[in-house]
Amino acid sequence: MFHINKKKILAVCAAIGVILLFLHPSNSSKEEYDYIMKENIMNSLHEKLAVNFTSSAIVDCDYYDILHDDTALPVTLVDGDLEEGHKIREGGEFIPECKPKFSVAIIVPYRDRAEQLRGFLVYMHTFLHKQQLHYRIYVIEQVDTHPFNRAKLLNIGAVAAIKAGYPCLILHDVDLLPIKIANIYACVKTPRHMSSNIDRPRFSLPSPNVFGGVMAIQSKQYEKINGMSNAYYGLSGDNSDLFSRVKANHLKLCRFESSVSQYHMTAHEAHIQIEIRKSSPEFSHERMVKDGLNSLKFTEVATVLHPLFTHIMVDL
Repeated sequence: MFHINKKKILAVCAAIGVILLFLHPSNSSKEEYDYIMKENIMNSLHEKLAVNFTSSAIVDCDYYDILHDDTALPVTLVDGDLEEGHKIREGGEFIPECKPKFSVAIIVPYRDRAEQLRGFLVYMHTFLHKQQLHYRIYVIEQVDTHPFNRAKLLNIGAVAAIKAGYPCLILHDVDLLPIKIANIYACVKTPRHMSSNIDRPRFSLPSPNVFGGVMAIQSKQYEKINGMSNAYYGLSGDNSDLFSRVKANHLKLCRFESSVSQYHMTAHEAHIQIEIRKSSPEFSHERMVKDGLNSLKFTEVATVLHPLFTHIMVDL
């Protein structure tokens, strides 16, 4: 006669439930996100060029074919070099031969990942060339010995890009690469979570409150929410704080459909020191008003216009 261990059965059932949830994630994220289908993307985009931007082009850029391109760019491009004649201007700026409808600043927080950054720049310039955008890549490097502060570096890059007149900010981790050409690098009318389907560990949105990795937000909206918190030295949680700021300002997040918003996460060997604390700073309306772009303090060590990017080195 078999002996039934109820505790073991309950444990097994719970484990199976977790596995099923992992394989079939909940659709609860639809409560927080608008899913913009491919055929509606063009009407959702925020058409705006940088202040004082001029183009000698007579023909307007056409984005229909780009938005309906199902091509996946091979990630092996990170191991190669840019093609000759790429026409990237000093500081990582590119202007297409046609007249673009969008000006975008890509802001990358960075420290101690030289090889990964090299591959990122090769891949992203190749990718962005196909999208007929006016864009510039900013790399904000923390050169001091303090714990890494990703959010503060993004704030510094945002200030530089806004000062240069860019109306759209793409906040971009260096280890994420867009896969589909149709994932247009432009702002929409509300903040957009761009990297909602990352291949590690799986292509899915893990939580409806995730707003990290790669985010697109209009400059005026980023100023409205007072940017990101400057308090996250060596801490995770800055993305959750950003989500709370967006929500507190009555800005509804959106994302593109899953077939478009796929990203590859690259591996890296660099080790970033993490400062362990009992808890991250708690979000509050009062702290949002006082902590952000309006309280940003840093020392600019140097700004160098490299052939592929604008390099801003800072001491926090």
